[in-house]
Amino acid sequence: MKKLIYVPIIHTRGDMGSLGPALERKSASLVGEKRWTEHKEAVAGFWRAIEDRLLSLEGSHLVIYQDGLAADGELGRRVVEEAARRGSLNHRLLLHLADRGADIRKTEDPSLLLEELRLARQEAAAEGRSQELKAQRARLLEARDRFIARTIAETLKEGETAVLFIGAYHDVRPHLPEDISVEPLKEPDKVRLYLAELTSGKDPQRWRHLADYLASPIPPSL
Repeated sequence: MKKLIYVPIIHTRGDMGSLGPALERKSASLVGEKRWTEHKEAVAGFWRAIEDRLLSLEGSHLVIYQDGLAADGELGRRVVEEAARRGSLNHRLLLHLADRGADIRKTEDPSLLLEELRLARQEAAAEGRSQELKAQRARLLEARDRFIARTIAETLKEGETAVLFIGAYHDVRPHLPEDISVEPLKEPDKVRLYLAELTSGKDPQRWRHLADYLASPIPPSL
């Protein structure tokens, strides 16, 4: 059996490269400074829970697939180190896992990532989000999901356990073959609902309840 631990991630400023500061300013302006500060605290708690669970697994050798990573080997390591230096909680965890023996593998198609960067720059510069940009985003997201699933299917070996760190709005699972057992560390639907409540501001109580869920410890069921 092949096993995949599915981690639906919430990106932080350090994940966004040169676009990070502009996107963070835009997000803080959209939801308000107070809520954005609370959001960053919730996300820090989320990553502590993920890290505690993964570092508690018996055996150090995991296979790692990472959202946005189009290289492995020395180049892949340098990409991860650079993102960690920028403050990415995700990539700091990757380094911890790699230092314990995890194998970080190429995950994405570089051409699709370049298209993603182009669209992100358009969105960062725009006042709103056009329907055409939204449609392009949706098509690109599915193309990336299919490529990632195919990569995992082709490179994950029998008996291996892998971790996929993937943005919450992705859904790689429907494209994976049946011989890969998938176990999410956090429910993707709840992570997406948290993000939706963050921006809508319609139900603060529900949003705080979901924030508590994000930061809650993950039971040792793996």
